[in-house]
Amino acid sequence: MAGEIGLMRNSIAMMNTKGGVGKSTLVMAVAETMSAHHGKNVLVIDSDAQSSVSSMLMTVSSLYKLQSEAATIVDYLHSTVLRAEAAEWPKFIVRNVSDVDESRTVFLLPSDMQLTLFEREVSKESLHPRLRSVIAALLNEVRKVFDVVLIDCPPGLSILTECWLREADFYISPTKADYISVCGLEVFRRFKSLNPEMGFAENLGVIVNMKEPNSASDEEYHKWLAGNPATRCFAHAIPRLNVLQSAARFQPEQRSYLAKYPGQIGEASRMLTAEILTRLDDSAKGKDPASAEKASTVA
Repeated sequence: MAGEIGLMRNSIAMMNTKGGVGKSTLVMAVAETMSAHHGKNVLVIDSDAQSSVSSMLMTVSSLYKLQSEAATIVDYLHSTVLRAEAAEWPKFIVRNVSDVDESRTVFLLPSDMQLTLFEREVSKESLHPRLRSVIAALLNEVRKVFDVVLIDCPPGLSILTECWLREADFYISPTKADYISVCGLEVFRRFKSLNPEMGFAENLGVIVNMKEPNSASDEEYHKWLAGNPATRCFAHAIPRLNVLQSAARFQPEQRSYLAKYPGQIGEASRMLTAEILTRLDDSAKGKDPASAEKASTVA
């Protein structure tokens, strides 16, 4: 596996209990921007049974082939958790994902619909402690290899998601600027307060995603979130633009970063990604991520 030794606190779970907030698309955009504009080796762990981010980073036929060959996160966890066997995690990592020319350092641990059945078996056999131990060991290994690890968690609070949230270094909560999505943040906050002795990832911040341009209501929600220090709301939001829906469709032919993320959406992705990296860097230096300086525009 290529890459320099990254930050030791560099794993981020992307999570909101409310679905439909554009989380997987955001994970893709941040990963490709980190690679293309910051030279980061980024591992995307797809922990969502819908495999959305996996299908955004490779062709459907390639993903199906991996699923058929038992080469996904489901198969890794099935071996290490259900069968208690050793498995070499690098064998499950896919290189050269992404259809962006400049994003050649994005790696993927792909998912499969069978993930829901795996979680059912974990619950049936009461293997929660072993699952958490396996997740902790995996993160301890990948932290040493990749600069940033992004974990795409499904909506809701499954047993696997809880393991990521308790073992990852940080979590980011994407939200839409509306009442229902913001309510999802409150459910998440209450969940975090339960069993504090079990540990929990540090809040890196809330990202306003799919923000309607020129919407007074969306701007008001963003200001309200930003006004609450506990949310650590990111200054930069991702606007709702049709071009991002197009970006989420993998193209077999490589395209440039600016072709995939043109104009306003590219600028917003670069500014937000720079802000995320600044907060990670500040945390590594022992600073409060909430006090990070506002990232300037990245050309």
